[in-house]
Amino acid sequence: QVHLVESGGGSEQAGGSLRISCAVSGSSDRTACIGWFRQAPGEEREGLASIYRPGGGTFYADSVKGRFTISQDNAKSTLFLQMNSLRPEDTAMYYCAAKPLPCGLVVIDYEYWGRGTQVTVSS
Repeated sequence: QVHLVESGGGSEQAGGSLRISCAVSGSSDRTACIGWFRQAPGEEREGLASIYRPGGGTFYADSVKGRFTISQDNAKSTLFLQMNSLRPEDTAMYYCAAKPLPCGLVVIDYEYWGRGTQVTVSS
């Protein structure tokens, strides 16, 4: 059984930073790839960053490259998304999700999802 639980969301002013977390449990094969996604009201879910847990390889969407960083702890059981230089348009519900290899940012490829954590950025 795979479980993902996000935490760490909240409110921040534009230009600030937030770090959100995703606790992962379950089959290591089924969770080899972890991705961060977000969805704003009325918008489609958008892939932001993914990581290959065993090797640490990462991939970013152009929209967040250079501002957001995906990482994991030494135990590879908690994933993080460090968000810097936040903008009001970053306001959304943020989700982590898991899938087996290969990694990527295609929403429909991800099999397991957390419930999300809200990030609100004010101007």
